[in-house]
Amino acid sequence: MSQVKKGSWVKIFYTGKLKDGKVFETNIGSDPLEFKVGKGKVIKGFENAVMGMKAGETKTVTIRPSDGYGVKDQDLIWIVTSAEVPAGTTLALETEVAFTRMDGSEVDGRITKIEGDQVTIDGNHPLAGRNLTFEIKMVDVR
Repeated sequence: MSQVKKGSWVKIFYTGKLKDGKVFETNIGSDPLEFKVGKGKVIKGFENAVMGMKAGETKTVTIRPSDGYGVKDQDLIWIVTSAEVPAGTTLALETEVAFTRMDGSEVDGRITKIEGDQVTIDGNHPLAGRNLTFEIKMVDVR
């Protein structure tokens, strides 16, 4: 039975959880994820986690932000007035927005806080700065 190495094609089932146990993503109940190890199609920590696994093996790993979606970059968090948000945008938490401010700066992210007339928009990946725990089941290695 072959083990996963760089260049292997793998098929896996996985469940990703946050520290509090909340599932943020899973492919259980759908098709397995298939990718070639070493091509950068998944986060670095995920590729590292499958190395050496064999078909049928299950593993649980925790991936730090540096090997996941990166640390939270404070330069990608903006506070704007509700008047700066494009007309027709629903002012609600987790709403995706993209626009150019009056000063010419590009804002692209999701609304994370609304306080009076102030709207906080976070341009970081939603999982940036988080430790991620994955339960991985290797289905096939070739």
